[in-house]
Amino acid sequence: MQKTIHDNLNGLLADTLVLEQKLRHYHWNVQGPQFFALHAKFEELYDRFAEVIDDVAERILTTGGKPIRTLSGALAAAAIKEDDGQPEALAMVRNLRADLEGLRERAVKGIAAAEEANDRGTVNLLDGLNDEIEKTLWMLKATLS
Repeated sequence: MQKTIHDNLNGLLADTLVLEQKLRHYHWNVQGPQFFALHAKFEELYDRFAEVIDDVAERILTTGGKPIRTLSGALAAAAIKEDDGQPEALAMVRNLRADLEGLRERAVKGIAAAEEANDRGTVNLLDGLNDEIEKTLWMLKATLS
């Protein structure tokens, strides 16, 4: 069961590593009428995901696992894909929403596996992350309305 939890956490780690870089890309390159709001929001989110990366990696270590060590390993394990294009601002928001929906699904699966293993620390970590993602998804959906 612990291997399942470690696999899930490493997948989450990989996704957050890719997502953090995508958010930096969007922060640097956003343009248009919503520039100020999105520029600030993307920075806020990549700063937050830098913390999530650290929390998840430390949880893997705390439970006896080994976190992904390389960017190539993260790219191979991630469901979230890089964006080397130059999307317009609202396309960035749509892309981010889709990425966060996938990340939320992974967190929910991780919660279920951790609950089955009675791993309260992992459940607590992922519950908090899931709550943050839900709120951010709500805000992104409102932006697109």
